[in-house]
Amino acid sequence: MWLNPQEDRIALLKTEIDVHTLGISTIQEILEECGFTVYLSDEKLSEVLMFLGDENNASYFIKWLINNKITVVSFSYRLDPRDGVLFFKQIYNAIGQHNMLVENGGNIKFCCFAGLPVACQMIKMEYQEAIVVFEGDEKVVDSLKKLRINPDKVPQSLVEIDKYDAFLEKFGFSVINSGDYQLINGVDRSSTRKFGTEKEFVVERIYDGRIKGLPPLIRVHAGPYNSKRKDAIKEFIEWIKIFRNEGLLDVLSLGTSQLSQSMFGKEWGNMPNGGGLPINSEDEYYDLYKNGHPMLFRTYAGTVNMSALARVHERSMNIAWHALSLWWFSELDGRGPYSVLENLEESIKTLKYIALSNKPYEPNIGHHFSFRGGDDITYVLSIVLAARLAKSIGIKDFIVQIMLNTPKQTWGIMDLAKARATMELVRELEDLDFHVFLQTRAGLDYFNHDLDKAKCQLASITALMDDIEPYNNVSPDIIHVVSYSEAAFLATPQVINESIRITRRALESYRNMKKEKQFELPYSAEAIYERQIYLENGVRALLALIEKEIANPYSPKGLFQIFQAGFLPVPDLRYCREKYPYAVNWKTKIKNGAVDCYFLEKRMSIEQRIDVLQYNLRQIR
Repeated sequence: MWLNPQEDRIALLKTEIDVHTLGISTIQEILEECGFTVYLSDEKLSEVLMFLGDENNASYFIKWLINNKITVVSFSYRLDPRDGVLFFKQIYNAIGQHNMLVENGGNIKFCCFAGLPVACQMIKMEYQEAIVVFEGDEKVVDSLKKLRINPDKVPQSLVEIDKYDAFLEKFGFSVINSGDYQLINGVDRSSTRKFGTEKEFVVERIYDGRIKGLPPLIRVHAGPYNSKRKDAIKEFIEWIKIFRNEGLLDVLSLGTSQLSQSMFGKEWGNMPNGGGLPINSEDEYYDLYKNGHPMLFRTYAGTVNMSALARVHERSMNIAWHALSLWWFSELDGRGPYSVLENLEESIKTLKYIALSNKPYEPNIGHHFSFRGGDDITYVLSIVLAARLAKSIGIKDFIVQIMLNTPKQTWGIMDLAKARATMELVRELEDLDFHVFLQTRAGLDYFNHDLDKAKCQLASITALMDDIEPYNNVSPDIIHVVSYSEAAFLATPQVINESIRITRRALESYRNMKKEKQFELPYSAEAIYERQIYLENGVRALLALIEKEIANPYSPKGLFQIFQAGFLPVPDLRYCREKYPYAVNWKTKIKNGAVDCYFLEKRMSIEQRIDVLQYNLRQIR
């Protein structure tokens, strides 16, 4: 039986500690477009929900439900699965104990839980079909059906948005259904200058591939988990031999452990490794490298003594390129000990060394802002700032990593607009001494835990990558293949190689289809261009303000002030929020498949944003 917009009121609940609000604001917007009244848990209720074992708190919660005439309760929690299940049980028990369910004479027709796949499975086991569960991979229309919203009442605009994404999904299914991806073999790149030697540069492989019309370089990020350090390294050497013999992989990115990044070369004792490859010496790096020829190698930067570890990576494995996160892997995310300013100082010191080494730099940045609720302008701006910084320091080769589907509720056409805006603004910096290369990848939480669905997603997202620069037949230069098992388990060499084959076959098939003009892309080029120009203009306006108001913006102090003043909003930041009020005091929403800053329920204009930033700048001086 369908819900009635005139009678039913829907509560969207979360706890105070869960700051992941973009998904909640998205479903709120959609439900309101369908004509429903939606109530969000305010700050007090969000705190109360964590302590419903207390009768006073339970009473407050029940009164809130009654006063707002709630008929559907949905609780979202995307942190620890066990905590999420515990909080939901307390909510459901309070509703049951106070006879709030329809079957007990109350108004609540049903309850929903939205969380990580593990938490959802636990809820299903506990309550069977009594609870409606959302794992986060549902399409808009499917989500509404689960919420008992009549499809006939859904605005046509919400149905239409899926056309391009549905097209990609159908394409991905066709690639997997054919099965011929299993026949894909490695690419012969042996004609590259210095191929397989300790002096080879990744840029040489890229240029050679461009000239010969070869597929993009393939990179993966991998590493086994083993609590015994020496055993983990031995196991990874066997992985490397498998990759080398298959010949599908061009760049192996080492998934090193937290201790490798923060305590390299020191005695670890019984310190917890936290997962990842536990490398702790130059010899161990070199042992991996020499077993992997002719693959190229790269790895994480250090979180302390960055420049020293960068030199180790150069000596031990001729690192293909360096990746630094500037503001991140610091106090902001708890992954490093430095303050933001200290992190920027260390990063810029390291970038100066990278410039001398003539190796490329990849800013591992944009998606970290998206993970914390940053809007699309912030994503683009952060990468452009990194590019301007790199060029000012003397970096010659700049690798732009575009992480798609982040957050995963975004639409494909909006991903294209964001990626194109980024590339347009960064490519403007190109000259004889500064070269830009595009590296694409799927989002971290994009893949379905159902492996068959995930394989189709991997193929479909590869097609999206090829549409970023559709008139550039050598773009992207690098594809970072995220394995289809990402949501289910740690990828093994077999899964990784299969993921590479799927990616390569999808790209080959999609390009052939476009070349033979077998289809018309089902999206509005005008809509993409309009969004692209909106982002470009917003970023240009903010860059102008930055370069006017901040002395030496491409210095540690300047980049710190940029963050401190709120030029790069992070409303969902979990660490040290009180330290950076102007960075967190923003509201972002996903609407029409894009992420924007909002003020008084309307998308904030760039003029309003600049007014806020000018005020913030006055406060921090």
